[in-house]
Amino acid sequence: MKKKIPVKESETVEFKTSFDKETVETVSAFANTEGGSIFIGITDGGTKSGITLGKETVQQWVNQIKLSTSPSIVPDFIIYDIRGKTIVELHVDEFPVKPVSCKGRYFKRIANSNHSMDTTEITNEHLKTINSSWDYYPAAMYGIKDISMEKVMDFIRRIEQHSSRTITEDSLQVLRKYELIREDKPTLGAYLLFAKDFVLISGIQVGRFKSPTKIIDSVSINCDLFKEVELVFDAVKKHLMIEYIITGSPQREERYDYPVTALREIILNMVIHRDYRSSSDSIIKIFDDRIEFYNPGALYDNLTIDKLLSGNYSSKTRNKLIALMFKEAGLIEKYGSGIRRIRDSFNEYGLRQPIFEEFQEGFRVTCYKERINGGINGGINGGINGGINGGIKEIVSIISKNPGIRSQKIKASMNMSQRSLERMLKKLKNEKIIEFRGSLKTGGYYIC
Repeated sequence: MKKKIPVKESETVEFKTSFDKETVETVSAFANTEGGSIFIGITDGGTKSGITLGKETVQQWVNQIKLSTSPSIVPDFIIYDIRGKTIVELHVDEFPVKPVSCKGRYFKRIANSNHSMDTTEITNEHLKTINSSWDYYPAAMYGIKDISMEKVMDFIRRIEQHSSRTITEDSLQVLRKYELIREDKPTLGAYLLFAKDFVLISGIQVGRFKSPTKIIDSVSINCDLFKEVELVFDAVKKHLMIEYIITGSPQREERYDYPVTALREIILNMVIHRDYRSSSDSIIKIFDDRIEFYNPGALYDNLTIDKLLSGNYSSKTRNKLIALMFKEAGLIEKYGSGIRRIRDSFNEYGLRQPIFEEFQEGFRVTCYKERINGGINGGINGGINGGINGGIKEIVSIISKNPGIRSQKIKASMNMSQRSLERMLKKLKNEKIIEFRGSLKTGGYYIC
């Protein structure tokens, strides 16, 4: 069966009218990302212009790519004859040893174009290749004396409590077992987790703002990461409003204006996934109507916002050792599931969905106090135009758990006619609770 040539460029497809130096750069970019194919003899717009080949032309291209890349890349090639026009496909798989350079420069593929990799990105690719991360390296400036053994013992007790097992090794043995000590020095991760005193590179600034420029309260937190999570959470929580709900029981139910479990999850993600090589602090700004969480370090390992929100990605972290220790201590459950829990919590609370975005070489989450038509609490309460039935509750729940889902799959999950489903989807869209993103053929529904 003849292969169908793509009609447009993408993250894995490039069109070229001729072979040139940019072709070799694209080979490097594909090898450093997810692989891809370069079609030579096609214009940027997808028109098949064709190309003239000599007896050794393609082999010369392959040799030039091999000599210009390090480690050397040898692409596969296919020659097509389409209505009398010759098209050559050069195919490159993702290379297992990264990064791959092109004449001393490094590229990665984003959408349908090549981008130069900076020093941090090059370092990250190398660390992933050797199955390591920055926090596994020995902290040259610090020694065992800078580690609090009391904090290590607290960590051991957390593991015992979480795993229901008894640890018989002493503190130093546990540190060596988890590679928190290497070459008789604490790793960078160990220092961040168990430092005795002030930790310069872990700084988080929390401020209460009445306007973009007027700060009425602020605190700077620089300590070990386990303690930092609790201190930051307390600093945020003290500025939340509380309402009291009468339930009929002797005690009133307290309800904060944000789901505190989701805020704690955001703070955990900040501490675990931050790029500690950056000189910038993490910053939390609490306004009357929203909270902004900013963290140094953009999304890691070619992860995009769309992939993050869809949940369709393999979770990787730039701080493997730190993430593992938080998991061992029972503070995180499963890698990659935090974003969905945050979104579900806001949905159940009846609040507008948080905004996740890359911002100023970092990552920002903005949470809003704005309620969706009276609120969603344990499903949906209040109402859309005065009344919400079980079908609409179920639709919102399905979309919340499956961002990007299409109407056919929603219908397949429910005992409902197509007409009823379309009527409810229209109502939810009009009330701006859900929205349809993408083309009619490939798009799907998302919570606003």
